Amino acid sequence: MTIGIPRAFLYYRYHTLWETFFEELGLDYIVSPETNKDIIARGTSHAMDESCLSSKIYTGHVDYLIDKCDYILIPRIASFANKKEIVCSKFQAIYDVIKNTYREKELKILYYSIDVHNKETELKAFLKMGKFLGKKKTQILKAYYIAKQAEKTQKMIEINNQKNVLQKDKIKILIVSHPYNIYDKYVGEPILNALKEMDCEAIIGCVVDEKHAREKAKAITPTLPWTFNKELVGSIAIYKDQVDGIILVSSFPCGPDSLVNEMIIRKIKDKPIINLILDAQEGTAGMETRIESFIDIIRLRKEKEYEEDKS
Repeated sequence: MTIGIPRAFLYYRYHTLWETFFEELGLDYIVSPETNKDIIARGTSHAMDESCLSSKIYTGHVDYLIDKCDYILIPRIASFANKKEIVCSKFQAIYDVIKNTYREKELKILYYSIDVHNKETELKAFLKMGKFLGKKKTQILKAYYIAKQAEKTQKMIEINNQKNVLQKDKIKILIVSHPYNIYDKYVGEPILNALKEMDCEAIIGCVVDEKHAREKAKAITPTLPWTFNKELVGSIAIYKDQVDGIILVSSFPCGPDSLVNEMIIRKIKDKPIINLILDAQEGTAGMETRIESFIDIIRLRKEKEYEEDKS
């Protein structure tokens, strides 16, 4: 049996957990390739017109995996934090959207659901998924706990590596972006490359202890309902005083991001901020020009502060 994993959406948050879990159960898996023009075209042709770019990319990755594996992993996550928080509706609906999009193909989906509001925990979800895959409870529990430890270790490594980057004597820019945007080769990598070419260090907002970030977010806004956005807002509270500027990154036309980014721009007044909205248009010259101008402003600002300190 081979499990197909779309390299999009929650892959960038849970790939260590998923891959380790399947490995421990002795199952093969295949991950779709990095996003490219073909995957963008596949997703755009099958997804609803109103879908955000990230959803279209996800659909393209699913489309690529069809006929290349026995099951495609498509989890549903409605809530995993406290009762006042939810996740974006696209993560709640993605299973039904994909199933209906490909209903004529009778797509075989490997599915699990996390909704703590209805007592559907991650552990229960993985037990059900493992049972569906024909594994014994003891096997499943062992695989799950090993996978959770691997996930925790990977997160700690990422956070520690970022702490080292924060010590460098360079202009540092906080990238406030969902991992499925900034880590996507087609839409996010050009931003990281542009900063690198300008000799700047990128500090990734989603590289953070998620629980700590959700707590810190309350200092900026106590009423934000979307868990993933709350973590990103919390990353601003954590990293703001250690960076020189902030780049907000979202995919068009993401509803939660559009509201949250506007709130950030209005509330954070002591750091330069630029808002980049990604779409499926080819070419990155316009975006690179905006980033270059943004960095020039930061350099001028730092030079002015240096001269004032000297005087």
